[in-house]
Amino acid sequence: MAQDKTLTCRDCGAEFVFTASEQDFFAEKGFTNEPGRCPECRAARKQQNRGGQGGYQQREMHDVTCAACGCQTQVPFRPSNDRPVYCRDCFTQNRRY
Repeated sequence: MAQDKTLTCRDCGAEFVFTASEQDFFAEKGFTNEPGRCPECRAARKQQNRGGQGGYQQREMHDVTCAACGCQTQVPFRPSNDRPVYCRDCFTQNRRY
């Protein structure tokens, strides 16, 4: 039977308890390592990895000139010079099915 363990968080240095029930849960899931972060730092890291927006990260947009009509627009990818980039309207009109 597992016993509670006191561990030290690698981020903030605070001590936290890794309970016997948490250890059983980890073993049941097949996790072999003990947690390295306290629950607060784990939650903060998870929030940071999600971009602070409930799992949705803001896409980086790139300014381009439409190859068909010449208007300025933005696209969610870094354009390369070997292919034309279109605004939404021109892309929809010229889309091949």
